[in-house]
Amino acid sequence: MSLLCVRVKKAKLQGPPDKFNTYVTLKVQNVKSTTITVRGDQPCWEQDFMFEINRLDLGLIVEVWNKGLIWDTMVGTTWIPLKSVQQSEEEGSGDWIFLDAEVLMKADEIYGTKNPTPHRVLLDTRFELPFDIPDDEAQYWTGKLERINTMRIDDEYPLQDDVQSRPLPFAASQCSLDDQDSAVDDRDSDYRSETSNSLPPRYHTTAQPNSSMHQYPMGPRQQHHPDSCTDSVHSFDLDYRDQRGNSPVESSRFGSSGNLSQASSQLSETGQESTGGSELEESFHSYHSTGFHPSSNGQHRTNGHLSINGHSTVGEQEINRLSPEVGRGLKIDTPAERGSSKLQRFHDDGPPLPFSPSRVRWLKAINKVRVQLREVRDEEEPNARQAWVKPGGGSGLYGIDSMPDLRKKKPIPLVSDVSLVQARKAGIASAMAARSSIKDEELKNHVYKKTLQALIYPISCTTPHNFEVWTATTPTYCYECEGLLWGIARQGMRCSECGVKCHEKCQELLNADCLQRAAEKSSKHGAEDRTQNIIMAMKDRMKIRERNKPEIFELIREVYVISKAIHAQQMKTIKQSVLDGTSKWSAKITITVVCAQGLQAKDKTGSSDPYVTVQVGKTKKRTKTIYGNLNPVWDEKYHFECHNSSDRIKVRVWDEDDDIKSRVKQRLKRESDDFLGQSIIEVRTLSGEMDVWYNLEKRTDKSAVSGAIRLQINVEIKGEEKVAPYHVQYTCLHENLFHHSTDVLGQGVVKIPEARGDDAWKVYFDDVAQEIVDEFAMRYGIESIYQAMTHFACLSSKYMCPGVPAVMSTLLANINAFYAHTTASTNVSASDRFAASNFGKERFVKLLDQLHNSLRIDLSTYRNHFPASSKDRLQDLKSTVDLLTSITFFRMKVQELQSPPRASQVVRDCVKACLNSTYDYIFNNCHELYSRQYQPVDTNKEELPLEEQGPSIKNLDFWPKLIMLIVSIIEEDRNSYTPVLNQFPQELNVGKVSAEVMWTMFAQDMKYGMEEHEKHRLCKSTDYMNLHFKVKWLYNEYVKELPNFTGVVPDYPSWFVQFVLQWLDENEDVSMEFMHGALERDKKDGFQQTSEHALFSCSVVDIFTQLNQSFEIIRKLDCPDPNVLAQYSRRFSKTIAKVLLQYSAILTKSFPSYIDKEKIPCVLLNNVQQLRIQLERMFESMGAKQMDSEASDILNDLQVKLNNVLDELSSTFGNSFQSRINECMRQMASLLYQIKGPLNANNKIQVEADSDNMLRPLMDFLDGRLTLFATVCEKTVLKRVLKELWRIVMSSLEKTIVLPQGSDTFGAQILSAAKELGQLSKLKDHMAGEAKSLSPRQCAVMDVALDTIKQYFHAGGNGLKKAFLEKSPELSSLRHALSLYTQTTDTLIKTFVTTQHAQVHNGKGIRLTPNDKIQPSRGSGVDKPIGEVSVQIELHTHPKSGERKVTARVIGASDLKWQTSGMFRPFVEITMIGPHLSDKKRKFQTKSKNNAWSPKFNETFHFVLGNQDGFECYELQVCVKDYCFGRADRVVGLAVIQLREITAKGNCACWCPLGQRIYMDDTGLTAMRILSQRSNDDVAKEFVKLKSETRSAEEGR
Repeated sequence: MSLLCVRVKKAKLQGPPDKFNTYVTLKVQNVKSTTITVRGDQPCWEQDFMFEINRLDLGLIVEVWNKGLIWDTMVGTTWIPLKSVQQSEEEGSGDWIFLDAEVLMKADEIYGTKNPTPHRVLLDTRFELPFDIPDDEAQYWTGKLERINTMRIDDEYPLQDDVQSRPLPFAASQCSLDDQDSAVDDRDSDYRSETSNSLPPRYHTTAQPNSSMHQYPMGPRQQHHPDSCTDSVHSFDLDYRDQRGNSPVESSRFGSSGNLSQASSQLSETGQESTGGSELEESFHSYHSTGFHPSSNGQHRTNGHLSINGHSTVGEQEINRLSPEVGRGLKIDTPAERGSSKLQRFHDDGPPLPFSPSRVRWLKAINKVRVQLREVRDEEEPNARQAWVKPGGGSGLYGIDSMPDLRKKKPIPLVSDVSLVQARKAGIASAMAARSSIKDEELKNHVYKKTLQALIYPISCTTPHNFEVWTATTPTYCYECEGLLWGIARQGMRCSECGVKCHEKCQELLNADCLQRAAEKSSKHGAEDRTQNIIMAMKDRMKIRERNKPEIFELIREVYVISKAIHAQQMKTIKQSVLDGTSKWSAKITITVVCAQGLQAKDKTGSSDPYVTVQVGKTKKRTKTIYGNLNPVWDEKYHFECHNSSDRIKVRVWDEDDDIKSRVKQRLKRESDDFLGQSIIEVRTLSGEMDVWYNLEKRTDKSAVSGAIRLQINVEIKGEEKVAPYHVQYTCLHENLFHHSTDVLGQGVVKIPEARGDDAWKVYFDDVAQEIVDEFAMRYGIESIYQAMTHFACLSSKYMCPGVPAVMSTLLANINAFYAHTTASTNVSASDRFAASNFGKERFVKLLDQLHNSLRIDLSTYRNHFPASSKDRLQDLKSTVDLLTSITFFRMKVQELQSPPRASQVVRDCVKACLNSTYDYIFNNCHELYSRQYQPVDTNKEELPLEEQGPSIKNLDFWPKLIMLIVSIIEEDRNSYTPVLNQFPQELNVGKVSAEVMWTMFAQDMKYGMEEHEKHRLCKSTDYMNLHFKVKWLYNEYVKELPNFTGVVPDYPSWFVQFVLQWLDENEDVSMEFMHGALERDKKDGFQQTSEHALFSCSVVDIFTQLNQSFEIIRKLDCPDPNVLAQYSRRFSKTIAKVLLQYSAILTKSFPSYIDKEKIPCVLLNNVQQLRIQLERMFESMGAKQMDSEASDILNDLQVKLNNVLDELSSTFGNSFQSRINECMRQMASLLYQIKGPLNANNKIQVEADSDNMLRPLMDFLDGRLTLFATVCEKTVLKRVLKELWRIVMSSLEKTIVLPQGSDTFGAQILSAAKELGQLSKLKDHMAGEAKSLSPRQCAVMDVALDTIKQYFHAGGNGLKKAFLEKSPELSSLRHALSLYTQTTDTLIKTFVTTQHAQVHNGKGIRLTPNDKIQPSRGSGVDKPIGEVSVQIELHTHPKSGERKVTARVIGASDLKWQTSGMFRPFVEITMIGPHLSDKKRKFQTKSKNNAWSPKFNETFHFVLGNQDGFECYELQVCVKDYCFGRADRVVGLAVIQLREITAKGNCACWCPLGQRIYMDDTGLTAMRILSQRSNDDVAKEFVKLKSETRSAEEGR
């Protein structure tokens, strides 16, 4: 519901200014508001209006009317759709809107306008958010509510905290232990109304200027007597003459059916106020009548009310429900017994009570404790906190929205027993109606007569005056304004019937009946002839009235239960009283002019000198003048006698002027002072005592008037001195009509009249009864707002009846509009206007407070009172919320409270309270409800024991049932209640609130239950998993998207972590067993392919089917907690790794046994590859990059291991073909060596043919194998097999054909010299058999053969990639070897020298100094040196020829590591290695030294290198040997000095550590193999020998 704010600013009308006297009417949602009337063609109103809007599909109707003498005419209208109105918190400049002449109608509703006019109006329309309150205040009330809701039934307070310094309210009989009703001090449970009995507000504005709508009775002032209410604390006080007065406490006590009571904020209202009515009035206060006020002398007077000694009584309907014996059991408290404070109890004997004994015990306990509290009451503070007290002696505070812990209490039904429902209805009627007038026979009899008098000759049927223009011959004054009729002729108007004279402008203000006035005048002056004619006319009118409307008088007779004879007699009496008129009527009127407020300033000083004239009939009184005061206080009392009921009291306020101008004016005019305002009061509308603020009204349109005047009026009508005021009489009439139509004729059902239009809310009854109340109100000045408030009070007693909430909501909305829509003529606030209400501010506020709390309690059990199965009740639920919202608007806009409870929050709290109790109920009755709703009735089925119907650690049956019931509740709220309670779409969604509350409470219980199960684990893991899925579904379906849960990680996965991990542990064992079983089945079947398209066997499919099924279960858990999901992922990843690695290990172990099979090895390889593929898919499905890092590492590591397994199996499979390929290679070598002849261009084709011929053995083998592999291997596996075959073929070609090892003496010498050379193992392998050297043609054949083999393995893109083939190290090595065949020995040696830089000690340890005299500054730094040799080297280059020479002086050796039994005779052999040295001296030796381990030689040698290559192509190899006679010298150590390192120095000494052997890489080995086959080349043989020398491990130790 939203607040529509409309400011009517001004208008521009086309036409002469004197033609227009306009006002604006606003209509929306059956609420109508009107501005003041302003003259001119550019009227300016500047008035604000506010409307409560709950339907945006309607529109705002704006009508501009021109006021006429007899009737008003419409200037124009417009229709503004509410959907087009913008939201705004600030007032805007407004929009000019052109008016149209006609409206467009559809289905009795206006939807637009047509026929434009030139007139336009300026309006500012906006929607304002009505419930904005500060955040800190919102937090305060939220915290307050939470504290109340969390209080338990056993929360106790110290006794002194609960003792009051005022009487405690009586506990009504509806409150029982069985009900578990909750009650709370209203300061905590709900908003507390700020009411007081202070003076009336200053002034008040009304739409009926001449009606006394702000009057209300004034009882005698009294002082509070503490003893007057003493016994009301603990006794039933009855007066059998009138069983009517219910205290507010009782009116709120009749709770909802079974689980919540309406004992709410009213518990602390009794005795709150101490001024005016005080505690006595509060405790006796009823809805529909003014509280009783005892007189000052202690005697009791009634004024239409029954005195009950000031005490609360049990409501009449409640008493009627008790048996007579019970009634007698309630002691009647009399003044003589007031001093005793004994607890009055129910008699223990007699027939059974209409309620359970537990309720009686409850009442006894409550009253007993109250007596105890009463004894120490005076010791406590005046404002001590009041609360319910428990029978045990301590006190417990109940929250109105809180519920007891039903799991510890007896379960209560969702739908209460019929008896409780009926009891509650009776209780509400008794409590909220409190219609005192129904049993007040004296008042009813008087109102009966007054009603007949108003109806037999009603105001609406009076005869209007017959005015004619009249010329006065003597000075004559206006009957209405008492001003002089100015002019020479035709000065004024005169009625030809009754002779009354007035100004033309005043004729509309006269509202007296012409015939009656004439009759009165004639009877007084003795004009018998004319009098008789008038009397006859009036008799005729009354006869016609009685004949045409017999149903009216018959209804009056039935309502007041009058016999026909008495009724006929009364009719005669009433007719005669009407004919007599006022000739026999007289009254004494006492008027006290108290004060005024907000008067106009008429003097130049900015002030006024006001005084007041009061005129009744022809008698006028004047007050003293208060000088220079706009808020004067006179407090002067005047007495009048009035003999005409048609007279008016004319109160006028003047500004006294005493200057020359005013004195002259006084000579010319009767009225010389400035007019400040007037108020005209009909005498016939007065009765009793009143203290009223009246707005000062204008006399003419030119008058400048503001403010209000306060009058105290006491009227004593002759014969009616003790009659109640007319407002009380009207209340009696309205209540009795309501009682008759509802309780007597309607059997307790409110009959709602069918009325349409803007004023439909003013129709309270059917046509006959409505005419009765309207005529009575018109006759005796009862304002329409009082009628509305009275009817609202009546409806409050029946607010649970069908259709009533909607009527009450509309009614209260119009009451809100009446008070909240201020006018421009005064600045009176809405709260001041409301305070001046004749209905009584405190009375109506309390009515709303009690109704508000009752509505809250009913909404807190909306499932009981508004079942989803009833569409009518659902509509009533919607209307109930609208009514609650209207109450909130009233508090905010009329009472002007700063922060009343927001309606949306109140409804939300009520919904939560209902859901809390609903959840507790279904939790405690889960088995029974589930069986009733979801299982067929099985009479043979044994009933579960009570202890097994709830949660158990032995099974999980309880929780799925509870979930089903929760879902049914949420669905009902979502589908049935949410569409109904849609008034707050942004703040309240019942379905979402239901899901939130249900889940919150379920989560608490579920978490605790799972913690208990985790300790014992008596159920299967699969049962826990199934329950997990149900909880997950409940959360995702109903809770996940709720605002409070969006973006929040839920807790429910953590409840099941241990159970899911347990299931995963068990699942791992199942997976392992399944894997072994699948593998065994596969073995039995011979590892058959699953299909012609799937190249792997069934075991892989079975394994991953099982793993995927397991993971699908985990995945379907939809675990929203990343930490929990990480645990699951890690655990399941370990299962995957264990299963797949075990499977791979079994395959690897059994693979060699299948190596000779044709297809099985390929299928097994395919299986491993398929494992990798399926693992990758599972990795992706498990989240890939989003997966937990540890789980991801496990699977990535598993993928690497599977890849290694596949590599291992592929290598094993490829090596199985090694022997066959070697055989093919030998055949190819035989064919290759048979090719003879030189290589030239002519035999190129022959070379290709020779290549094909040579490759035939290999191709035959490969064709057979690869054709099979292409068929049975997956592409990835096929490539791996091809790579292995490629590696084997290339290696075999190189070893067998290109670089075979020779077996001649030279080869034997190499083997002998290098038998310890581990790095030459490849050389050894190739030196078996006859050494062959390929000719250039044979090399060309090999090149062509390599290209052919490469194309074969590429297979047009289906095989290995060309890039892989080209870059494979085997092919590179083979091609390099072939290329070396075509190189000369010098080239090979040069290649060796330039590429082998780490032959001894990895090329490290050699130190250079300028000469041998300078020792190195550091050691060699090599590990385990054999010794060291020093050589001085000088490099020379001839400047002209470029010839290069090297001079080497062997200085000596040192620290030689050599052990021998004989003589040690070391010498140094120094050799130059490089190209182009075949014709030059290459080797020199020094002399040997006997037994010298550090010999000095100092021998110089010269090497001539030539000029073809630089020094970087040469190296010196220094070898220290032990000279032996008769056998080969033994090598002590070797060193290699590369001349490129000393080229820059040209001359230096080299200090070289000795090594055991020469090291070389593959390039060097290949060159060695080539050179080793050139047995006819001395340089080659010498080179191979040098590089093959090594120190023997057995010698020289």
